[in-house]
Amino acid sequence: MLAQPEWVARLSDEDRRGLTALFWSNINPYGTFRLDMDKRLDLISLPGIPGPRRVADRTARAAH
Repeated sequence: MLAQPEWVARLSDEDRRGLTALFWSNINPYGTFRLDMDKRLDLISLPGIPGPRRVADRTARAAH
């Protein structure tokens, strides 16, 4: 419908910029990230990432 000559002449540049989001909002430039919420990440085996905190860690920090 917007390609019809009567609408092309009727829409300003601002109108067309406002419509751009409607046409491009379904595009994800970063790819698709599928999440499996039933599976846990094995973060402890990754280098440089600390494991979960324990009560003993808090008491050791409080003593310093």
